[in-house]
This record gives sequence, C-alpha cells and structure tokens, in this order.
Amino acid sequence: MGLVPGADIGGRRAVGQRGGRPRNPSEGSDTSPDVTHERALVRALPWFLLVIGVVYDMSTPPEFTAAPLFTAAPLIAAPFYSLLSTALIGAASCLAVLTLHFGNSNTTDVEAVTELLTVATVAVLAALINRVVRRSDEQLASARSIAEAAQRAVLPQPDHRIGGLDIAARYEAAEADAFIGGDLYAVQDTPHGVRVIVGDVRGKGMGAVAAVAVVIGAFREAAEQEATLEAVAQRLERALAREGTRREGLDAFEGFTTAVLAEIPRGDGVIRILNRGHPEPLLLRGDGRLCVLSASEPALPLGMGDLGVWPDRADEAEFPPGAMLLLYTDGLSEARDIRGEFYNPAARLGGRIFPGPHGPDSLLATLTEEVRRHTGGGGTDDMALLAVRRPDSGDAPEAAPPDVTGRD
Repeated sequence: MGLVPGADIGGRRAVGQRGGRPRNPSEGSDTSPDVTHERALVRALPWFLLVIGVVYDMSTPPEFTAAPLFTAAPLIAAPFYSLLSTALIGAASCLAVLTLHFGNSNTTDVEAVTELLTVATVAVLAALINRVVRRSDEQLASARSIAEAAQRAVLPQPDHRIGGLDIAARYEAAEADAFIGGDLYAVQDTPHGVRVIVGDVRGKGMGAVAAVAVVIGAFREAAEQEATLEAVAQRLERALAREGTRREGLDAFEGFTTAVLAEIPRGDGVIRILNRGHPEPLLLRGDGRLCVLSASEPALPLGMGDLGVWPDRADEAEFPPGAMLLLYTDGLSEARDIRGEFYNPAARLGGRIFPGPHGPDSLLATLTEEVRRHTGGGGTDDMALLAVRRPDSGDAPEAAPPDVTGRD
C-alpha cells in the first residue's frame, strides 16, 4: 500500500471527549445561538405589535388607525404559539381595538365596527391556522421518529469497543431533518479479525437507502463467512448485481457504491485495506504522524462489474498501538468554503493527537465541527465518518459504568 506521510503542523492536541453518536432527531435540526435568538424575537413580536399599536393609536388623531398591527399580531402568533396563546393574543387584539374606540367615544361608528370585525375575523383565522400547523408538526414528528428508527435499523451505532479496538462512528446529513441517505458504515467482529466498511451509494432518496441496506446486509454475512477481504468484495459485487437484476436494471436501483473495506487481524499489528473507488483512508499515529493509505492499484466502485473483471487486491500497512484509522465519505473531503476550496482532512489532521480510548470520538467531533465552520454550516453532501483505534499499553482503563442495581 502506498503510504503518503501527512504534513506535521505542530503536534496540536485535542483532548478526548464523547461526541461520536449520530444526531438525535429529537434534538431538532438547528440549535445554534443565532437561530435561538431569531426564534425568541419572532415569538415576542405579537406582543410587541400590540404595544406599538396601542401607543400609535393613542398618540395620533382619531382618523389614524393601528388596525394593521392588531390584525398582524395573531397571524404571527399562529405558527409559533399554542392554540390557547394564539387565542389570547387574538382576544387581546380585539380588546385593544374596542378599548381604544371606547376611549375615543366612537364605538358605534361604521369604521370602528368594521375594524373590530376585521380584527376578530383574523383572530379566528389565526386559530384555524394554528390547528393546521400543529397537525403538520405532529405529522413531521411522526416522520422524524420513523426516520430515526430506519437509521437505527440500517445504520446501527457500533459499540465503543469491538474486538479490542476503540470505535466511533458518525453520520451527518446535509439536509436538515434528514437522518439517512446514501452513505454507510458497518463494523463486524469476525473470526478473521475486525472488519469494517465505509461506502457511498450513488444517488439519493429511497433507492439509495435500499442500496445501503443491501450492501450492509451482504457485508455482515460475507464478513463472517469469507476468509479474505477480496472475497468479501466479490460477495458485495454479486449482491448489488443480483439486486439490480431483480429491480430491472440499474435505472431502477442505485447500482454502484464506492467503498473501502478494512480488516484488522488480532495481534498482528497490521491493517488490510481494499479500496473500490472511495476516498483514501488516513492513518494517524499516536505521535501525530499521518499517512494516506493509497491503493496500489485503482479499482472501480462496487456494482460496476459489467464494465470489466479484474482481481481485487488488498493492501497491507502497519497499524501500531495508539494509531487510529479514519474512513470517511466524500462529504468530508469535498466540503467547500465560500471561496470554493475543499476541506483537506490530511492537511488538517497531520501533527494532531487524539489520545486515549475516547480518541475516536474526539477525532470525529473535531472533524464535524471543523467542516461546519469551513462550509459556514451549509454542507451540500451527507458525511459518514468511522474511526478505529488500536489501544496503547499506556491507555488508562475506562471508568466502570455506574452501579444501578442498588447494591452497596
């Protein structure tokens, strides 16, 4: 395997932290301070309009009216407030109009009656809008719950320790409230060592999700049964071809997948990599030195066997204690900033250290945050990250879980 050393950028250290789990749909799509402040401002706006309307009406001659402000208040409240609060704001608007006209002794004028009826009608419409919005929110919450369940079924979060290795995985969707797409990862402890896959299915939508399920299902079965990575790759190739035929060809099925497979045998201190058209994995040593694990021979993605047949060949590299393997999809390496410059993980990670059993979690949390800053929070592609670390003899043991059995 071609090893390309990464640039040393000063031995910066990132302390370990837990942060490798996928975003929980119940946490919402955006909790940034700016968005929180904007929502708080919008929620305060109906009451602000009522106050401004009263002040305006009291400080101007009777022929001037603040009716537009009183009608706007319940309409603005409808999407953001509960039904009771929306009704209260509507009632407050009507009360304000009635009180102001009573103070001007013109409650029976045609203009006053028309204004009161207008505000009351808008208040009723605001309540109806609120019910529609609340019902839509309930349907969205149900859809998000289903999406979360689908993600857990198709991309279950791997344990933090598998086969004696420290593991962390993360899936970041480019679209808000989208929890699963065409990126995939899986980790399997097998008789041949720990085997992993990270891949990216062509296309989007349910076709891509179906292909993800096919690839992961075939990988888990082949990883247990096949003696070599090459044989695993061929099983995946056949599974995609079979599914494409069953669905009447590639036009009806997302038929090819870029993927990188890795195998870490027990006790050998090596790692085997088989790359099928996927971004090159990175090996970050415990002292901060970085290697790009380039394939010795380029290969086409999985599912493109009809374009040619050639033998797969896995490359082998040293995987010493304290080293960490990073596998990722092109959502990381093709993330662009405002100037169109790509995020370069090899250049960013060279010289940095993520020590201890929580190093994989810390690495993925750091990458996710840096990509978010690099793109300004507007990534255009999903991103799957998987980090695997071989423990070092100097690692401190992980803290035991709390005793919840009630024993002394």
